[in-house]
Amino acid sequence: MRLTLVCFFVLMTFLIACSLKESSISPALPYIPPPLSKLEQWKKNKLSKQIQAYFQESLLLYPGAFNGGILVAKGGHVLYENYQGFKDLPQKKDPLDESASLHIASTSKTFTAIAILQLIQDNKLSLTDKIESFFKAWPYPGITIRDLLNHRSGLPNYVYFMEPAVTNFTKEAVTNTDVINYIIQNKPPRHAAPNTHFEYCNTNYLLLASVLEKVTGLSYPTYLQKAIFNFLGMKNSFVFQPADSNRATLSYDYAGRSWPFDHLDLTYGDKNIYSTPRDLLKWDQALYTQQLVGDSLLKAAFTPYSFERPGQNNYGLGFRLKLLRNGKKVVYHFGRWHGNNAAFARLTDEKVTIIILGNKFNRQIYSTATRLYGLFGPYNNEFLGEDE
Repeated sequence: MRLTLVCFFVLMTFLIACSLKESSISPALPYIPPPLSKLEQWKKNKLSKQIQAYFQESLLLYPGAFNGGILVAKGGHVLYENYQGFKDLPQKKDPLDESASLHIASTSKTFTAIAILQLIQDNKLSLTDKIESFFKAWPYPGITIRDLLNHRSGLPNYVYFMEPAVTNFTKEAVTNTDVINYIIQNKPPRHAAPNTHFEYCNTNYLLLASVLEKVTGLSYPTYLQKAIFNFLGMKNSFVFQPADSNRATLSYDYAGRSWPFDHLDLTYGDKNIYSTPRDLLKWDQALYTQQLVGDSLLKAAFTPYSFERPGQNNYGLGFRLKLLRNGKKVVYHFGRWHGNNAAFARLTDEKVTIIILGNKFNRQIYSTATRLYGLFGPYNNEFLGEDE
């Protein structure tokens, strides 16, 4: 009897521990995708034909120029989907299709931001928490979680200051911890005091991923896999780790030459998520619900924070914003890493999603995405420039 009771208490302790660990992953309820918006068949057919004509005339799809996937949707309805090229570009034996996972570069920041907002919603974190409370001997006091999210930290970009430093490392690739330890030990000059002006900086999102790990006790790849990718059914999305080498589609330069992995291919938070156009449509649709984070935090994510310089370009919490004079707003994030170019844009007034992922370097991906906005509303007359 005593042994049975002991076994019972051991089992209960194990289950409670597992429950507590899982409780750090939000949300817990099954995800319910939003219903498709009403779109009459004639309108859907008309838009599909217009989009197809647009891409047929575009230089992006000139033979040999584009290698990747495109998806355009309205209200969740797929209007256009196209995959072109090969996973193994030099050999041209394995055609690229809807299941090919491509590096989405800085579009990854949208996922990091929502993950952080989940922790804030669960009262595990605050926008006003100071970074020095998470990293011992942190040399730059006063930087908040919000400053990292909206790129107002004043920190230098690790992608640049780690370049000469990497020769001092004995391993081929550095990690988030390596970067943070280097900052603490070497104190590279910061560019500004916190919250004085906007400066896009990858260091901010590397730090956010590491804060997430300290708060949850889980690795950033594990948290995103459980709290977002699995939750939304994003079956071909993951944060790259060495074990993923066989399923991560390689990238190529403009001439089709393979772009090898380098010393910054294991850092994450700012980049290093692989996904597909179909998975990113699921991501887009989930942002119209309150199942990832509540309405107030979503509004905060899509709110501009930097007004030192006039213009239409701004940044929310993990999302770039175009603020047009006619009142239109584009919520988006583009990205570039090695030979990968990613465009992810949301015209929220029209419930339109534009996704272009390429793994053969091609800057036309950005302009091709932005010029498409005008098909759905009054965007093109005021729209200027692109941001990676």
